[in-house]
Amino acid sequence: MERLQKVIANSGFCSRRKAEEYISRGKVYVNGEKVTEFGLKVNYDDEIIVDGQVLSQKEDKEYYLLYKPTGVISSVSDEKGRNTVVSLIPTSSRIYPIGRLDYNTTGLLLLTNDGNLANTLMHPKNCVEKCYLAKIEGILNPEEFMKLKKGIYIEGRKVIPTYLKIKRVNKEANTCSVLISIIEGRNHIVKKIFSSLGHEVMRLKRETYAFLNLDGLRPGECRKLSVKEVKKLYSLK
Repeated sequence: MERLQKVIANSGFCSRRKAEEYISRGKVYVNGEKVTEFGLKVNYDDEIIVDGQVLSQKEDKEYYLLYKPTGVISSVSDEKGRNTVVSLIPTSSRIYPIGRLDYNTTGLLLLTNDGNLANTLMHPKNCVEKCYLAKIEGILNPEEFMKLKKGIYIEGRKVIPTYLKIKRVNKEANTCSVLISIIEGRNHIVKKIFSSLGHEVMRLKRETYAFLNLDGLRPGECRKLSVKEVKKLYSLK
């Protein structure tokens, strides 16, 4: 059970604040009954109608793994008319991405219409590990590497990588590629980590998400998750 405004926001229909506006204006119905007060908790299987649009109804759950290419928005829609990750998935169901990858960040992104799984994977207490390959400007020296390995404070909170390895060094170009695994989910966190050490991230790719990887996929391609994979993701709770 989750608060109604959170379920609406997780569906990708609108932000949580906008959802609260719809509720206060009497524009939200749950299983045929108008809701005008905050705090109501609902299941993701409940029928939810927002401003005349059916937002959630009993339907088969779908789960996709996408190799997100660069130049695509991690959103359901975009007011500027840019391509979204949802447009790359061959389905008519109302799916949405679990978390986000920046516009020019590539790599593994999960999409679903299963809000319960989305909450499980995004909740900080479940510590879901993500691994990134970052190409940075400059070369990490031993002192910087050890500082990062021991943990670094970003906006008042300490981030400790679960895995860290310098993958490649290009002395001529003065760049290096670093594999870094974290359980953090804050916006732009990998870029902020390296920026705090004076290194700009030139290119960023998410290699893995929990036990999932991009094997067999090219940028822009996707595949459905197997039942076994979905059950394994749920077991992370």
